[in-house]
Amino acid sequence: MKSNVSLTLVLALCTMLGALGIDTYLPSFHAIAQEFGVGPAAVQQTLSVYVLAMAITMLFYGTLSDTFGRRRVLMVASMGYALTSVAVAVVTSIEALVAVRFAQGAMAGAGMVIARAVVQDRFQGADAQRMLSMVMFCFGLAPAIAPVFGGWLQTHGGWRAAFFFLAAFGALLALLCWRVLPETLPAEKRVPLKLGVITHNYLTALRNPQFRLMVLGLALMAGANAIYISAAAEFVMGILKLNETSFGWLFIPLIGGSMLGSAISGVLAQRIPARIQKFIGYGCLLLGSGSNVLYHTFTSTPVVPWAVLPITCYTLGIALLMPILSLQVMGVFPHMRGLSSSLQGFTQMSVFAIVAGVVVPQLFHSGLGLAAGQLVCVVMGMLVWWCATRTPRAESHHSAKKS
Repeated sequence: MKSNVSLTLVLALCTMLGALGIDTYLPSFHAIAQEFGVGPAAVQQTLSVYVLAMAITMLFYGTLSDTFGRRRVLMVASMGYALTSVAVAVVTSIEALVAVRFAQGAMAGAGMVIARAVVQDRFQGADAQRMLSMVMFCFGLAPAIAPVFGGWLQTHGGWRAAFFFLAAFGALLALLCWRVLPETLPAEKRVPLKLGVITHNYLTALRNPQFRLMVLGLALMAGANAIYISAAAEFVMGILKLNETSFGWLFIPLIGGSMLGSAISGVLAQRIPARIQKFIGYGCLLLGSGSNVLYHTFTSTPVVPWAVLPITCYTLGIALLMPILSLQVMGVFPHMRGLSSSLQGFTQMSVFAIVAGVVVPQLFHSGLGLAAGQLVCVVMGMLVWWCATRTPRAESHHSAKKS
C-alpha cells in the first residue's frame, strides 16, 4: 500500500511537468509583453512553441522508455527540464525566450507519456483505471495552484521567478525518480532500439483506422480545455476585468471539476460498467460546453462565478472519460504501450498547440467566441470517437515487431 502511495505521488509529479510549464507563467503574459515591447500575440507564441515541442517529443519518449526503461528516461528528461528552465529565466529577448521555451517543452514531453506506460506496466483492468484516476486527481492540483502561485511570484519577483521555480521542480523530480520510482519494465520485455523495428511499429499503429480515430477523438475532446488554459490571461484580465492575482477564479473551479471527476472515476471503477461512466462523462461535456455558449449569448458582461461554472462541468466530464478512453486507446496495442502512449500524447499536445497558436488568438477577445470554440471541439471529438467505435478492430498487435 505504501509503495502504491509513493508511486502515485511520483507519477502525479511527472504528469505535472508539462502543465506547470504552461500554467505557472500565465499571469506574467502582460509583464513579458511590456519588458520586451511586444504584443500579446508574440507572447502567446512562447506557449504554443512549448506545447508544440512537447507534442513532437512525445512521439519518441514512449519508444525510448520501451528500450531504455521508464525510470532512466524520466530522470534525464527531468534534469533537462531543470536546466532549460534556468535558461528561460535569464534570456534577454523575446526571440530567445521563444527558442528556449521550445527546448523546455521538449524536456516536458516525457512526463505524461511515461506515467501512463508505468500504470499499464504495473496494473490491469479496473485497478489500472483506479490508479490512473488517482494520478490524474493529484495532477489536477498543478493547474489549480500554479496560476495562483504564479501570480504571487509575478507580484513579488517578476516573471523570471516563475522559471526559477520550475527549475527547482525539475531537479526535485529527478531526485525522486532516482530514489523512489521503481523500474517497471524488465529488461527482457524491452524493445530493441532499431530503426526498422521502430518504423514498422509506428506504421502498424498509424495504419490502424480504429487507433487513429480513437486518438484523434480523445485529443479533440481534451483539446477543448486548451481554449481556456491558453487564453487564460485575456479571459481573466481582459474579459472578466480581474487582476493578475485573480487567476484562481478560473483555475480553481476549472481544476476542481477535473479533480472531482478523477476521484469519482476511481470510486466507480469497480462499481458500475465503464459504458455507463462514459455516458455520464459525455453528458457532462455537452451540458458544460452547451450551457457556456448560452450564458455568453445572453450576457454582455460575464462575471464570476457564473462565467466559469460551465467550464467546471466540462472538466468534470473529461476527467470521468480520460482514464477509460486512455486505457482503451493503449489496449489496441498491448505490446507497445509506450509507443501507443506516445502517439496519444503527441496528438493531444498537437491539438493543444494548434488551438493555442492558431485558434485562440482569433477568439480570446470574446467570451462567446471562446465558449463556441470549446463546444465545437467537444462535438467534433465525440463524433470522431463514435466513428472509431464503428470501425472494426484490426488484429494489429500481433504484427508489432520486437526484434
